[in-house]
Amino acid sequence: MTRSWRTSRLGGMVFAAAAVLAVLAAPHALADTLESSTGITVSGKLISRDDKQIVFEIQAAGRSIQRKYPIKTVKALTVNGKREVLQPDAPAAPGASPTVPAKRDKPAPRPGATPAAKDVQRSRQEVDALIDEAGKTPPDWLEATPLNLPPTLDLSFPEKAEGDWNNQKNVGQFVWDVVNPNPGRWREGVKLMHHLMELHKGDPEKVTRAAADLAGMYHRLFQDYARAAYWWRKAGRRQDPVGVAECYWKLGNKQMAVQLLGGLRRIPVSAIKLWADMGETNRAVKLVDLFARGNGADEAFVMAADACRLAGRYSQAVQFYERTLALPDDERNKRNKDRARASLEAIRLFDTLEVSKVADGTYAGSSLGYEGQVAVEVTVRGGRITDVKVTEHKEKQFYAALTDTPRQIIAKQSVKGVDATSRATITSEAIINASAKALRSGMKE
Repeated sequence: MTRSWRTSRLGGMVFAAAAVLAVLAAPHALADTLESSTGITVSGKLISRDDKQIVFEIQAAGRSIQRKYPIKTVKALTVNGKREVLQPDAPAAPGASPTVPAKRDKPAPRPGATPAAKDVQRSRQEVDALIDEAGKTPPDWLEATPLNLPPTLDLSFPEKAEGDWNNQKNVGQFVWDVVNPNPGRWREGVKLMHHLMELHKGDPEKVTRAAADLAGMYHRLFQDYARAAYWWRKAGRRQDPVGVAECYWKLGNKQMAVQLLGGLRRIPVSAIKLWADMGETNRAVKLVDLFARGNGADEAFVMAADACRLAGRYSQAVQFYERTLALPDDERNKRNKDRARASLEAIRLFDTLEVSKVADGTYAGSSLGYEGQVAVEVTVRGGRITDVKVTEHKEKQFYAALTDTPRQIIAKQSVKGVDATSRATITSEAIINASAKALRSGMKE
């Protein structure tokens, strides 16, 4: 990793801390303030501005620090006591708290989540600026998050763990077993990756590997697409191209995602889901031919079926699920065959399911997840879904599925057209299928 990158990252952290110190040190002084679209407000002095950028200065550690802000990333500027709003509709960026309460039937976004593509559209320049700004600015909780690690953890960070599985020694196994299944430790996982990058700053291979892992955490755990894209970019050849493309789409530029996916020489099977999520069902289905005769046929068939189900093309979805079940039995495809059976059962309920005909009450249902049955309770009041709760599960790598999928069901007032959470598709499907069963059990005949 180059020295310029380390300077940029550390400079961003120093800047954020210095901004807070500057405000606390002179609370009564009349200073200029800059409100960034990343949710940070800093006090200092406006140096210059034009139609492309603003140069702002603060005092920290006895010296002046100047920083350039692209004009598109500045929400408001206050000079000599007069506040000027530059971006009236600028969305809160990763880490910012929502300032307006969400409506009852539209769940508030997850803390740290970036507004989805359907909520805002951005140019390539705006997306790049947001990624750069967010990436250089650590989350407001990072500094206060403890480095909570077992003393036996091997921080030399070898790429391949040796010996038996040991989540108290091997970093990857610690993240898989301890961090991912415990939302209360997600921030600690991010802290660990930042620590590893600093610890191994002289070893580019380890730094890029930690950067890729960090990007995955921001993406899967926090849905912080700007920071995820930033760190995947830093990861070079270790980046996840489908993950980066999803970030571009979620940040508001579908064309960037399309260009990236369309330029891939090797297409991962996960591209099927992203094409479907972006509304390109035909493109998603077309990719199945690339995997139909290989070891990944079962996964491709299920993803294509999911794509068709998301688009409401249920008869085509049934065909792909049935193609999965028609494959020769193999230990490697057992899980996807089980998924296909569970999804076929749910699809049969979709055509007859009407929430308006469900009697008031709370109904239970369950369906197969990754590790076992996922149980839910769905509450209906006045012909509307008012609550969906996951009451029991054994999932480990569920990421945001346990909260995001119920929110979508409530927002859509249906189990139809609900998008499964990236990298936690099986868990999301289980919640959708279980909710369909629960609702069907409460329908008036």
